[in-house]
Amino acid sequence: MSTILFATWDGGGNLSPALAIASELRDRGHDVRFLGHAGQAARVREAGLGFTAYATARPFTSQNPGTKLRLMATLGDRAMGRDVVADLAAHPADLVVVDALLFAVMQALRDSAHPYTVLEHCFDGFLRRAARGPMGMALRLRGLGPLDLIDAGQARIVTTLEELDAGHGDVTHVGGTVRGVPAEPRERLVLISLSTFSFPGLTKTWQRLLDAVEGLPARVVATTGPAVDPDRLHAPANVEVHRWLPHAEILPRASLVVGHGGLGTTTAALAHDVPLLVLPLDIASDQPLVGRAVEDAGAGLSLSRRSSPARLRAAIEELLAEDPYRSAAADLGARIREQDGRKRGADALESLLSDSSRR
Repeated sequence: MSTILFATWDGGGNLSPALAIASELRDRGHDVRFLGHAGQAARVREAGLGFTAYATARPFTSQNPGTKLRLMATLGDRAMGRDVVADLAAHPADLVVVDALLFAVMQALRDSAHPYTVLEHCFDGFLRRAARGPMGMALRLRGLGPLDLIDAGQARIVTTLEELDAGHGDVTHVGGTVRGVPAEPRERLVLISLSTFSFPGLTKTWQRLLDAVEGLPARVVATTGPAVDPDRLHAPANVEVHRWLPHAEILPRASLVVGHGGLGTTTAALAHDVPLLVLPLDIASDQPLVGRAVEDAGAGLSLSRRSSPARLRAAIEELLAEDPYRSAAADLGARIREQDGRKRGADALESLLSDSSRR
């Protein structure tokens, strides 16, 4: 079988779709390994996949990302690209899969004439818009052309439904990599789960949400993740607060998910036919587009993260009361389950291996 290298970074939700597809490839008999930031080692190894930390790239963690400038410096880190090329020289791979935001890695592979495939964990339409905005300008100042580098990949694999991805380019949409079942709530259950990435003002957003659901006639489960200390939050009596809880245990019984518009959490909710209230945490990311896509599909609502507790409460009550939201979410959920993005993603990568073998 083949050897496949995934080049990733500690961006939070970007790792989940890569792990899902990589695990499917491993189960098919391929030798799959990851190169990433040290903080990702535990999750990758728990999935039964090989992991090596970047040797010389600058340290980075989603729990303490720092400023936007530091983030851009990480995405354009030439040392990261050199580390990938050096790793391939020592341990050749038949296929290299690069996270869609690792532009310096793509540039290094392109310079060394090494083919690569781009794995997009966000809307392709967002990437193309962002490449023409401030993000693209910052990267071009570093000598990196984001759109040219993305389009130079052997293929561009996007882990979402095509109908949600407005303005996309020549890409392969494989669907969501989260497997789900239609939720069957035994009681009204609201799951609140915001980003594992430490966005500015995240604690204040959490507190507004907790204030909004105080006294709500529903069971409320909040999972804060590593970015927020639960002890810094005042949780009302009707809210269970957890640092971490497997969403796969909750979503089959959930009535509503309140999230930040991360594609992973959004897809997981929809894969279980659960409507969403989306509160984008970063307007420069694809989160507002995800919220708009959910709202346009009729599968939920999208509000500002700075909405008052009263406005948040009204939206939550509306979503819990109105059947059309759940019906629209179920339509999308059926499509996600039908496509099975982890299998289709693995199929797409295996087809590249087959093409390479024929050549």
